[in-house]
Amino acid sequence: MSAKYLVAAIMAVAFAAPLRAQSVKAGIDAWQRADYAGAVAIWRPLAEKGDAQAAFNLGQAYRLGRGVPLDLGAAQVWYQRSAQSGSVDAQTNLGLLLFQNGNKTEGLKWLRQAAEQDDPRALLVYGTALYNGDGVSQDRMLGYADVSRSAAQGLEPAQETLAQLDKLMTSADRQKAIALAQAKARHAPPPPSTPKPRPVKVATVRAPAPISTGPAAAPASGGWRIQLGAFSQRGAAEALYQRVSGKPALAGRSPYYIASGPVTRLQVGPFASKGAAAAACNAVGVPCFPVPAK
Repeated sequence: MSAKYLVAAIMAVAFAAPLRAQSVKAGIDAWQRADYAGAVAIWRPLAEKGDAQAAFNLGQAYRLGRGVPLDLGAAQVWYQRSAQSGSVDAQTNLGLLLFQNGNKTEGLKWLRQAAEQDDPRALLVYGTALYNGDGVSQDRMLGYADVSRSAAQGLEPAQETLAQLDKLMTSADRQKAIALAQAKARHAPPPPSTPKPRPVKVATVRAPAPISTGPAAAPASGGWRIQLGAFSQRGAAEALYQRVSGKPALAGRSPYYIASGPVTRLQVGPFASKGAAAAACNAVGVPCFPVPAK
């Protein structure tokens, strides 16, 4: 056995899984076997050398806390490296991560790039933002067009959002928006001719913004929040927020992840009064209670 293959064999034993070829696909195969540490060990050196898909997958691992400690800061770093190299998946996930953590301007910048390349999740969130004028100049026609392009790709939340928009748009405006969507779809980049291993797709983030029926609301203010629970892992708090973030009662509010010893408390706000916070609790559909903002 040559020295090269002897080293490879030692590395395989060290990571408790056969790593076969050091490729992105080998890491995906390991991930699908639930060998998360082995997948990360394969992707990291590739990502450090500039492989966009490996960097995206490494970002996924950090966001989920699989094979590495959960670390959204590290996830953002790897998503950004991949996004800057042109990965549409990374542009979308980076945009969603920034958007949901309150950095709407930077998040929408990346979501717009991904939407221009026909990513359905980016089309939904960016289109919703356009329709509401949430962080971007309001353009209901273009917003409808983007959401309809997302729905046409089978994304269920986009289909639900489109059904809401259909009730708000006149028939004439819908026809104009559909024509705009068709024109934009014709100019979308074609899929790559050479198939590549699909990146790790897990825990897809849903659209965070509800559709408004009137002008964009002013940013919420006040000295109260609602607390939706305390969790041993921040990822569980983030998952709950993703589930309830589209509720109308939370429109214009932001999540707060409060570290308190070994737990993370999920709070959402602000609200103008304790009564307004209590009303939001009644409407949000999960157990919660008002707390003063600190």
